Amino acid sequence: MSNRTKKIIIEVPHRISGFFEIVDTINGIKINDPVRVGSRGAGFCLNAKGKTEITAEILKRDSDFNSEIYINGNKLNQRAETTTYIIDYIKKIINKPYKIRIDHSFDLPVGCGYGASGSGALGTIFGLDHLLNLGFSYQEKGKIAHIAEVVNHTGLGTVCGQLNGGIGILKEPGYPCKYERIDIPQNLIIICGSFGMIHTKSILTDPVLNTKIKEAGRKALKKLVKNPNINTFMEVSIEFVKNTEILELLELVKIKELIDDLNKLDIIGASMNQLGRSVYTICRKENEKEVLSIIESYRPEIKTLITSIHKNESIKIKKK
Repeated sequence: MSNRTKKIIIEVPHRISGFFEIVDTINGIKINDPVRVGSRGAGFCLNAKGKTEITAEILKRDSDFNSEIYINGNKLNQRAETTTYIIDYIKKIINKPYKIRIDHSFDLPVGCGYGASGSGALGTIFGLDHLLNLGFSYQEKGKIAHIAEVVNHTGLGTVCGQLNGGIGILKEPGYPCKYERIDIPQNLIIICGSFGMIHTKSILTDPVLNTKIKEAGRKALKKLVKNPNINTFMEVSIEFVKNTEILELLELVKIKELIDDLNKLDIIGASMNQLGRSVYTICRKENEKEVLSIIESYRPEIKTLITSIHKNESIKIKKK
């Protein structure tokens, strides 16, 4: 690698949201500032990671800035809207031409409710800041990633959760984050089953679901704040799915059946990833076999994933 070329890898945990309340209006008036738009809700980070590898090459002074974006080996460029937004933001504040290549790779399926877009947004801004010596503070990098998600309708509060790690409550919308951690019991595992994608944008912009999510999310948060522990989190997350009627509105029959089957077991609980055609189960290690037996009975349509809650520092920078 020449002195004109630098490379870095940023790792950011995947995240599952249990429930959320969309906050895009105040007293019925639309919020135009994306910094103030966001969500209230709760979720948890996973020990499965999204990895963003960035290569930056300084070009000759008269060259044009250019970039390529790949997701899991597929070249997307402008179709990777959130990453493109961040690159365009950076282009306006640097005075040197670069050739940038960004490779996102994810341990868990994209578009299935595992926070891949938030992971990619944070990986992009943290990586570019480091490689190009932009001098952004930790808070500024989080803010840019949050705005990129909001503007492109790929997320509302995932970035805040990924910056803070663990399992926690997002008490207020927008940025900076107001995040409260919940204690994590020992020996918990997360077992997920994914049937495929849901486009977050289609949900966040659907007027019927938007209204139901706001009402159900507000109710769930109120209950969790009164008794903030993992059992209440699971209880209100299940209630959120029922109250939004999202399974019925999107005709997700098999997801409903799977959740009902899993919640018959002696586990902390199972519910739907927000947002994805996926089901997550929080249980103890001794419940693994019986949970897997139920989830794998839905094969070959389902993909099974086993992980745990990520408790430590969320953003990891690896120089190459």
